[in-house]
Amino acid sequence: MPDKYPDTPDGRYFVVRGRLWRKSNPALDEAVREKLVKDLMSARRAVRDAKGDREAIKAARHRVDLAKTALGERGEPWWDDGAPDYNRCKAKNTPYADWFAHL
Repeated sequence: MPDKYPDTPDGRYFVVRGRLWRKSNPALDEAVREKLVKDLMSARRAVRDAKGDREAIKAARHRVDLAKTALGERGEPWWDDGAPDYNRCKAKNTPYADWFAHL
Protein backbone atom coordinates (compact mmCIF):
# COMPACT_ATOMS: atom_id res chain seq x y z
CA MET A 1 0.00 0.00 0.00
CA PRO A 2 1.51 3.37 -0.96
CA ASP A 3 2.17 6.01 1.68
CA LYS A 4 -0.69 8.40 2.23
CA TYR A 5 1.77 11.27 1.83
CA PRO A 6 4.67 9.95 -0.23
CA ASP A 7 8.16 11.39 0.15
CA THR A 8 10.10 12.48 -2.91
CA PRO A 9 13.06 10.25 -3.73
CA ASP A 10 15.53 12.84 -2.39
CA GLY A 11 13.61 13.16 0.91
CA ARG A 12 13.12 16.92 0.62
CA TYR A 13 9.34 16.97 0.24
CA PHE A 14 6.18 15.01 0.86
CA VAL A 15 3.16 15.24 -1.42
CA VAL A 16 -0.39 16.14 -0.44
CA ARG A 17 -3.05 16.38 -3.17
CA GLY A 18 -0.34 16.78 -5.80
CA ARG A 19 1.48 19.62 -4.03
CA LEU A 20 5.03 19.45 -2.64
CA TRP A 21 5.56 20.40 1.00
CA ARG A 22 9.07 20.78 2.39
CA LYS A 23 10.01 18.33 5.11
CA SER A 24 11.84 19.23 8.29
CA ASN A 25 15.62 19.36 8.20
CA PRO A 26 16.81 15.80 8.87
CA ALA A 27 20.08 17.12 10.31
CA LEU A 28 18.31 18.61 13.34
CA ASP A 29 19.19 17.06 16.66
CA GLU A 30 16.27 14.88 17.80
CA ALA A 31 15.81 16.79 21.08
CA VAL A 32 15.79 20.10 19.21
CA ARG A 33 13.32 18.77 16.66
CA GLU A 34 10.99 17.51 19.40
CA LYS A 35 11.06 20.90 21.16
CA LEU A 36 10.33 22.73 17.91
CA VAL A 37 7.43 20.41 17.09
CA LYS A 38 5.98 21.02 20.59
CA ASP A 39 6.39 24.78 20.04
CA LEU A 40 4.65 24.47 16.67
CA MET A 41 1.72 22.51 18.08
CA SER A 42 1.36 25.01 20.94
CA ALA A 43 1.37 27.90 18.48
CA ARG A 44 -1.24 26.19 16.30
CA ARG A 45 -3.47 25.71 19.34
CA ALA A 46 -3.00 29.41 20.15
CA VAL A 47 -4.16 30.32 16.64
CA ARG A 48 -7.23 28.13 17.08
CA ASP A 49 -8.00 29.54 20.52
CA ALA A 50 -7.54 33.23 19.61
CA LYS A 51 -11.13 33.37 18.28
CA GLY A 52 -11.28 36.78 16.66
CA ASP A 53 -8.63 38.53 18.77
CA ARG A 54 -6.57 40.00 15.93
CA GLU A 55 -3.47 40.67 18.02
CA ALA A 56 -3.53 37.19 19.56
CA ILE A 57 -3.98 35.62 16.12
CA LYS A 58 -1.10 37.67 14.72
CA ALA A 59 1.19 36.72 17.62
CA ALA A 60 0.25 33.03 17.37
CA ARG A 61 0.78 32.95 13.61
CA HIS A 62 4.18 34.54 14.12
CA ARG A 63 5.05 31.73 16.56
CA VAL A 64 3.92 29.17 13.96
CA ASP A 65 6.17 30.80 11.37
CA LEU A 66 9.16 30.88 13.75
CA ALA A 67 8.77 27.18 14.57
CA LYS A 68 8.30 26.11 10.94
CA THR A 69 11.31 28.18 9.88
CA ALA A 70 13.44 26.68 12.65
CA LEU A 71 12.35 23.19 11.55
CA GLY A 72 13.44 24.01 8.01
CA GLU A 73 9.96 23.82 6.53
CA ARG A 74 10.01 27.53 5.61
CA GLY A 75 12.69 30.06 4.81
CA GLU A 76 15.96 29.12 3.19
CA PRO A 77 16.16 25.47 2.09
CA TRP A 78 18.07 23.21 4.47
CA TRP A 79 19.99 21.50 1.66
CA ASP A 80 23.20 23.07 0.40
CA ASP A 81 23.63 21.69 -3.12
CA GLY A 82 22.09 24.75 -4.78
CA ALA A 83 18.93 22.94 -5.90
CA PRO A 84 15.91 25.24 -6.10
CA ASP A 85 13.08 25.06 -3.61
CA TYR A 86 9.77 23.74 -4.94
CA ASN A 87 7.85 24.08 -1.67
CA ARG A 88 4.10 24.42 -2.30
CA CYS A 89 4.49 23.83 -6.06
CA LYS A 90 2.41 21.29 -7.93
CA ALA A 91 4.58 18.20 -8.37
CA LYS A 92 3.53 17.91 -12.02
CA ASN A 93 5.18 21.29 -12.71
CA THR A 94 8.55 20.41 -11.19
CA PRO A 95 11.43 18.04 -11.91
CA TYR A 96 9.52 15.51 -9.77
CA ALA A 97 6.78 15.23 -12.44
CA ASP A 98 7.85 11.85 -13.85
CA TRP A 99 8.29 10.37 -10.38
CA PHE A 100 4.89 11.71 -9.31
CA ALA A 101 3.16 10.43 -12.45
CA HIS A 102 4.22 6.88 -11.57
CA LEU A 103 2.88 6.81 -8.02
